[in-house]
Amino acid sequence: MKRWGPFLLRVTTGWLLVLWGLDKLQNVAHAQAVAETYYFGIGTQMMVQQIFGVLETLLGAMVILGRHRRRLYPVMLVVLLFTSIGVWKSIIDPWGWFLDGSNVLFYPSAIIAAGALLLWGTIDEDDLALDAIMMLAARTGSSSERS
Repeated sequence: MKRWGPFLLRVTTGWLLVLWGLDKLQNVAHAQAVAETYYFGIGTQMMVQQIFGVLETLLGAMVILGRHRRRLYPVMLVVLLFTSIGVWKSIIDPWGWFLDGSNVLFYPSAIIAAGALLLWGTIDEDDLALDAIMMLAARTGSSSERS
């Protein structure tokens, strides 16, 4: 379980980023509405959404592969924290008991951000990531060259 947990968390978190990125490319109007509703209208321009879509899709793909994790996990965490900030009411008050505009379905944004933090914090435990496999291959190759 210790081996497959980080792998599954990395793949599912990365896939979420791919889905969000593709949504920005496929359905720009939806992405603009989300930006208008949850992010104070920041980045509602079509070109901005398309650029975000491409970058988010690439980020997600790299996360899935486990490539450049030391550089990209902090970026992923920032993206997911920004998303969580956009739905902060739903994290603090999922049922809307005292904050208007809450939605219990947005509460998992906090879990996803925590998962990204966990991935970053346990980066050396994920031996199924491409970075780890390449590092092991490089070590194995260099040690066999010495023999």
